[in-house]
Amino acid sequence: MSTLTFTVIQTQLHWEDKAANLQMLEEKINGIKEKTEVVILPEMFSTGFSMQPEKLAETMDGETIAWMKRIAAQKRIILTGSFIAKEGEDYYNRLVWMLPTGQYGIYNKRHLFAYAGEDAHYAAGKKRLIASVKGWKINLQVCYDLRFPLWARQQQTEEGAEYDVLIYVANWPERRHHAWKTLLQARAIENQSFVIGVNRVGNDGNGIYHSGDSMIIDPLGEILYHKVHDEDVFTITLQKKTIDEIRAKLPFLKDADSFMLLGQDWAADGDGQ
Repeated sequence: MSTLTFTVIQTQLHWEDKAANLQMLEEKINGIKEKTEVVILPEMFSTGFSMQPEKLAETMDGETIAWMKRIAAQKRIILTGSFIAKEGEDYYNRLVWMLPTGQYGIYNKRHLFAYAGEDAHYAAGKKRLIASVKGWKINLQVCYDLRFPLWARQQQTEEGAEYDVLIYVANWPERRHHAWKTLLQARAIENQSFVIGVNRVGNDGNGIYHSGDSMIIDPLGEILYHKVHDEDVFTITLQKKTIDEIRAKLPFLKDADSFMLLGQDWAADGDGQ
């Protein structure tokens, strides 16, 4: 049966210091001992959750994308996380799904965190991204998206459910950690999928503390991994048969309401390996 191995990197971030963050993350990736296939970094991994895109944004020809391409190729992994991107006159909190071939898919964060002013600095995305690797479908989302279940809701197709793993990369503050943990479990249960939430730790440049609480959750809502406060690099191999068996035994998705999301399109990525 198909397996897929993920490594999550829960780390502190150097505030608005790209060079320091890329060097630090490269050292952590080089230190991974286990064979892995997908490495997941936090939201805005090269800068922290900054509201200064005018100073920090890069195009898709910039140093962060070049770094992702180099690391993915050297380590023969898929590398994902979000950074501050510029396209035309707009700035995006953009997640990149980087393949070892140098090909990539992108997802621009849909739900912007107005409470922190994100909507005043960044443009909202309109397309979801579901990537494909080894027969697995991976739904890729960013932080605040977690509070909006319809954006992640499975729809039953002729081939079955739309995805098998739901990933959230985040800079989610400790003061709302209960919501983070509860909603991650809810997304797993309601969508009968694995859920992986990767958060940062430590204080950011605004003095906001992040407890991490990165989690990996199975389709029944059981916690397979949870790390709080400390930096950590953790690797896990997930089994496709786990999803298949749960969905066959508990065919709840077949009873779900059908719906259509207006004003968005699916974006699909090719098979990654």
